[in-house]
Amino acid sequence: MLDFDLDKMLFTIPAEHHSKEEIRDILKKHPEVRFVSLVGIDIGGHDTDEKIPAGLFLEDIDKFLSVGVQTDGSSVVLPKIAELNNAKVDIIPDTEVNWYVDHNFKHIDRETGLPVGTLRIPSFLIHNDVAEVGARVILRDAIVNFKRDLLEIIKKNPYVLEHLPIDSVDEIEKIEITAATELEFWVKTPDDETDREQLSTAQILKEQYWKRTIGPVRTALEETMLLLDRYGLQMEMGHKEVGGVKAKLGNSGNYDHVMEQLEIDWKFSTAIQAADNENHIKYIVRDVFRLYGLDVTFMAKPMEGVAGSGEHTHMGLAAKLKDGRRVNLFAAKDMREDFLSPIGFGALMGILKNYDVVNPFVSATNDAFNRLKPGYEAPVCVVTSLGHGVELPSRNRTVLVGLVRDVENPLATRFELRAPNPKSNTYLVLAASYMAMLDGIKAALEAQKTSKELEASISKDFEQEDFYLERDRLYRSELDVFEEYTSQERDVLFGRAPRTVWENICAFDDHAEKLEIFQRDNVMTPITLASYKEAIVGQWATELHNRIVPNTMDLVRNCVKCHDDSDCVDYDVVYWEKINEIRNFLGKDRLNEQCLLTRIVRALDSKDYDTASRLQVEMQGKVKELTDLYIIYKKNLF
Repeated sequence: MLDFDLDKMLFTIPAEHHSKEEIRDILKKHPEVRFVSLVGIDIGGHDTDEKIPAGLFLEDIDKFLSVGVQTDGSSVVLPKIAELNNAKVDIIPDTEVNWYVDHNFKHIDRETGLPVGTLRIPSFLIHNDVAEVGARVILRDAIVNFKRDLLEIIKKNPYVLEHLPIDSVDEIEKIEITAATELEFWVKTPDDETDREQLSTAQILKEQYWKRTIGPVRTALEETMLLLDRYGLQMEMGHKEVGGVKAKLGNSGNYDHVMEQLEIDWKFSTAIQAADNENHIKYIVRDVFRLYGLDVTFMAKPMEGVAGSGEHTHMGLAAKLKDGRRVNLFAAKDMREDFLSPIGFGALMGILKNYDVVNPFVSATNDAFNRLKPGYEAPVCVVTSLGHGVELPSRNRTVLVGLVRDVENPLATRFELRAPNPKSNTYLVLAASYMAMLDGIKAALEAQKTSKELEASISKDFEQEDFYLERDRLYRSELDVFEEYTSQERDVLFGRAPRTVWENICAFDDHAEKLEIFQRDNVMTPITLASYKEAIVGQWATELHNRIVPNTMDLVRNCVKCHDDSDCVDYDVVYWEKINEIRNFLGKDRLNEQCLLTRIVRALDSKDYDTASRLQVEMQGKVKELTDLYIIYKKNLF
């Protein structure tokens, strides 16, 4: 399908080639790149995309690189910052990361015979010529703060070097932060619907995981991976995930019934480059699969009762020494003696202790909470697993934060945050996580704790006092937390997991003291946090009011009576009566009583979000009950 001479196409302008002369020379050699777009990321994670003619960009390249372009800030997600009466926002190019070309494979340049390209330049947003705002800015500032403060903490607590293969802090040239994400997504033929029971059965029987891809899915996956390699992203793997059913070959010789879940992985990078890479990769995945007549969704839970899509986020930390060596700062000096260094243990403890306020950046949508439920390998408990022994890596897929380590390769040591999904704002996930890590590292090193002492802390019993971790929490479990603990036990031991976006964002008020970890050196200011909260609450309330409630009403109306009273059994009647009772409870107003959906709408209209959130949970339970009953009812009819 991509029958172009790829060797003639421009894919990337690396960070080291961003001088005006090099940019001008590269674009003149590639006239098929007709446009330039500055890609700013607002606080909601949405990116900007405008078409600036490449010729205009080159004519005034000094201006574009230094002052960028302006946009209407009231049209992006920056509430309390860019308001209607104060909406000027500048988009300023970031010259320190890779720039990627976005190709329009449906629009062929007449002169070159190649797809028309748009050079997309990751950028920063500046409000009123003063305040830098948006998700990329927050991540940049978090990383700068983390690196600077970590070096200071090590200098003040040099004992930690006894736990690392570093003799003196003076040996450290710089701190390096690395990150990577795993991207899962669902693929289907347009307008196709698959029986949820078929998907669930295939999942239970493990019929799809890592199976050989076939037909257009195979071709699109292969094309995607080869194309992404052209961008220098160093693809590592592409495979089928657990969700899906076997595709059907139609009479036309084409596969006309595709419903599959896939995953692709690529090499790690610096934190901000990793987030930029992921943003670009999603566009490439969509574009290539659509060339083969396939829809792609990055929703966390596109179908109830079937595996959702995660985006496990890997986070690492290293020191580059002046002699050229790289030392993993999370890894223990002796990998067969300790799980982690004191810095590694402190970082892990920081995430776990502060996850109440990190979680609002990780799980910010209704869709995210549809996935985060027991039974689908999606983490709902704030707990980690280290492994049953230092030479037995943890394989516990039920925990929030996994420790990835290899005794033979210390540089591979990292943490895997399992809660994010493909629609999580990776810029903010990484920013919040590293600031939480810094809090734990500071506490651990200032207390002069050794690796053994910190292992004891993170392995503490419930209600055992600790120098840093909270008394009434359990933080480590090597057990399957879904099988070995009841839901009540999980709530007590690990803290009750939020069930809605509103419950989650309320942590900003309920645990306000923990927000200080984000405010170090104004990485996130009070106005930034308030802006984010308003954005997330507005998105949650609008979607619940205008999409979820109407869709639920459609479901209620579609659950219709299917039997004939003259030709049925008592069993059918009993089930229909139960179904109709739930239908009326959900969607039928009476003279003196409002239905559940109406009560949700009224609560949202009056901004009574506590009530709306509580009723949303009740609605979810009733919808599941209705759906399950209706399936049983229809199966019994001839």
